[in-house]
Amino acid sequence: MRAAVLHAFEEPLVVEELELDPPKAGELQVRMAASGVCHSDLHVAQGIHPTDLPVVLGHEGAGVVEEVGPGVGGFSPGDHVLLTWLPYCGHCRQCTRGWPNRCENTAWYDSTMEDGTCRLHSNGQAVHHYNTSSFAEQSVVPARTAVKVDPNLPLTELALMGCAVMTGVGAALNTAHVRPGDTVAVVGCGGVGLNVVQGARIAGATTIVAVDVVPAKLELARELGATEVVDAGDGDPVAAVRGLVPGGVDHAFEALGRPETIETTIALTGRGGRRS
Repeated sequence: MRAAVLHAFEEPLVVEELELDPPKAGELQVRMAASGVCHSDLHVAQGIHPTDLPVVLGHEGAGVVEEVGPGVGGFSPGDHVLLTWLPYCGHCRQCTRGWPNRCENTAWYDSTMEDGTCRLHSNGQAVHHYNTSSFAEQSVVPARTAVKVDPNLPLTELALMGCAVMTGVGAALNTAHVRPGDTVAVVGCGGVGLNVVQGARIAGATTIVAVDVVPAKLELARELGATEVVDAGDGDPVAAVRGLVPGGVDHAFEALGRPETIETTIALTGRGGRRS
C-alpha cells in the first residue's frame, strides 16, 4: 500500500509503496478514507517535535476496519471508525481514576506499537508510526484509538474529530468549563479555533468574539457561532475586543501557539477571566 513517508526533517514527504504487517493482539488494520493535516504534523516534519525516521505521519484519520487482531472485541471488518491520536492502557492509576488522557503507559507510542516494533516496512527496513499514521492508504492502530461510528456519517468530516474537534470543543467544555451567559474570545480561527467557537456556542456563551487576520476564516467563524469578529490585521485587536466586551472576556482561547498571540489572548481577559 502507498503512504507519505518522511525520511529527513525539513524535507518533503515521499509517496511510496510500503509493506504492512497484519495486526497483532489489541490492534486493528484500517483502510483510511480521509485524513486531516494538523500543524503538529508540520512540527514533526520540521524537526520541532523530533521522532524516529523514516516515519509515516498523520493523526486525524477515519476509515473502515479491514482486519481485527487477536483479543479485540467490539469490532468487525467493515466497521466505520474514527481514530483518536492517543491510546491508553486501561489499568494504570490515571486510567482507573477515569483519566485515560493522562495514561502513564503510552511512552511507546512516539514511534512504535506497544510491543516496541513497527507494522510498516520498506525493503526490510522498519518505517515508524506517528500516532495513527493516517497519511497512508492503510494503517495498523491500537484498537483503543478507534471509535465505531454510524456508517451513514461522512468519513471525510469525521476524520477531524480525532484531533481538531476534540481539542477545540474539549477546551471550551472540559477545560475552561464555559457556562451559559459567559463571554468568550478566540484568537486564531483555524481547525482548533473554529471548534472552540462551536464548543462555546454549545456551552451557551452569549458573546463569542473570533479574532484572526484572514477575512474568510472570520466569516466561517461567524457561520459556526461567533457573534462578533475582529480582524487583527486592521488595528489593535485588544482594543477592538474590549470595545465589544468592556472589562474583558470571561474566557480567552489561543489556538496558534505564537508568543505575540499568547500575549494578545492574556490581554483580552477580564478580572477573574481564564486563558486556555
